Amino acid sequence: MNSSRLTENSSRPNILLIMVDDMGFSDLGCYGGEIRTPNLDQLASNGLRFTQFYNNALCAPTRASLLTGLYSQQVSRGGPKGCVTIAEVLKAAGYRTLMAGKWHLSGLFSGLPVERGFDRYYGLVDGCCNFFNPGLQRPGEELPGEKFPDDNPAFAIDDRVIQPYTPEDKDFYTTDAFTDYALGYLDEYGREDRPFFLYVAYTAPHYPLHAWPRDIAKYKGKYKVGWDRLREQRLECMVEMGLIDERWALSARDPDSLSWEEIEDRDAWDLKMAVYAAMIDRVDQNVGRLQAKLRELGIEENTLVLFLSDNGASDEDRTSTPDIPPGPMASYRTVDLPWANLSNTPFRKFKRWNHEGGISTPFIAHWPRVIQNGGEITHQIGHLIDVMATCTDIAEAEYPSSDKGVLPLEGKSLLPVFRGEQREGHRALYWNQYSETALWRAVRMGKWKLVSPDYWRDYNPWRPERESEQKARPDPNSLWELYDMEVDRTEVNDLADQYPNRVKEMSEMYDAWERHCAG
Repeated sequence: MNSSRLTENSSRPNILLIMVDDMGFSDLGCYGGEIRTPNLDQLASNGLRFTQFYNNALCAPTRASLLTGLYSQQVSRGGPKGCVTIAEVLKAAGYRTLMAGKWHLSGLFSGLPVERGFDRYYGLVDGCCNFFNPGLQRPGEELPGEKFPDDNPAFAIDDRVIQPYTPEDKDFYTTDAFTDYALGYLDEYGREDRPFFLYVAYTAPHYPLHAWPRDIAKYKGKYKVGWDRLREQRLECMVEMGLIDERWALSARDPDSLSWEEIEDRDAWDLKMAVYAAMIDRVDQNVGRLQAKLRELGIEENTLVLFLSDNGASDEDRTSTPDIPPGPMASYRTVDLPWANLSNTPFRKFKRWNHEGGISTPFIAHWPRVIQNGGEITHQIGHLIDVMATCTDIAEAEYPSSDKGVLPLEGKSLLPVFRGEQREGHRALYWNQYSETALWRAVRMGKWKLVSPDYWRDYNPWRPERESEQKARPDPNSLWELYDMEVDRTEVNDLADQYPNRVKEMSEMYDAWERHCAG
């Protein structure tokens, strides 16, 4: 690339994309939560908050759509050659491309991030790991017996896979380590005469619940008020902020959750949520470190920062050390359903489900050069498939034409929203997730949302002990629910029986979309 082109590129924005793992819609302070997130709150107060931004309800499908601008079902079908990543497109346009954190795409993309357009990479190749030591036991340490997804999750540094990955630093903690590498990249490349794309994918607050004692201490005892009252408090705060319409009823406590009044060991439950909150607090501290580096480099004004979560909070119970409290390296604990229900306030359901609790994410955009009315809230609908289109748009990059075998973009640029304009949104958005025992589906079209509960109506696939309670598998077409999202985004008033023609139209749209994704 010649120097004149580099001079042109210097006016194009840097892009910092930050994603967290298994965090609920209302956990951040700027989204109504009681967790201290001053750095993210500052991004929101100087930027833009979206109230209706969607993910794919699961880790890998979200990451696939985020990086390609396609539905994850298309990525699965098209394979590595049928799609391109943001890094590949921006690298071809002259951007430096960098990544630190969780990849978790080996099942959809062949190879490592450096084989999919990233110049540099450090992070976890797999889904999750011990936050203090992802690898083998070090002298004097005690590690839990289970380290999902396997005993030795893989890490990589650029093109070198390290498995097991046992850090020499006894003060290692993944959230801090990912940021350390990201800061190192900014020190090395942040003064180049070309823009960068930096993707930081934190594993927090995904299980296991691990946090520094000093962070836990900030929250210990603060959750003894219980999830019932805290859900009400969060809703009140969200309505006051303008994030939630006061017409929307708070969804009922999940039927699998006891009331707080029925809980006996409140200290133990308080500690679970305190550790979870501490993990988010630590993410916020590291976001502050990244912002400080942008200011130090003098590039904050023309850096677009995007922040989101890969799915809603998780109700999964993966506890394998019931006798060790959450927090330390030797524990393997999950936050569990009742607190996840709080995190997803005011919505129903959790990670995996296509009800709003599973697919709704906080989404913050901060770009001082373009987003002029800091602190504003937008109710325009967006989806993570829009991130690729946005990055391509603002980078003045060229997305490959279909004659090269690459599937056309499904996303639409968010740049008009950043400029305070009304953009032409999607006619409809679609979701589905499959497992051996369940199917979750949804369609969002304007104010209407068609959604199905899991295929096994009375079966939670993560609790196999309930298998004996199964009913016969119903026809999935009989399970659709219909909601008017303008007056009932918390999905408490099913209108399917009142509007059968609407259900028929949208279910047929869903079937057509499935055929489209199948090619």
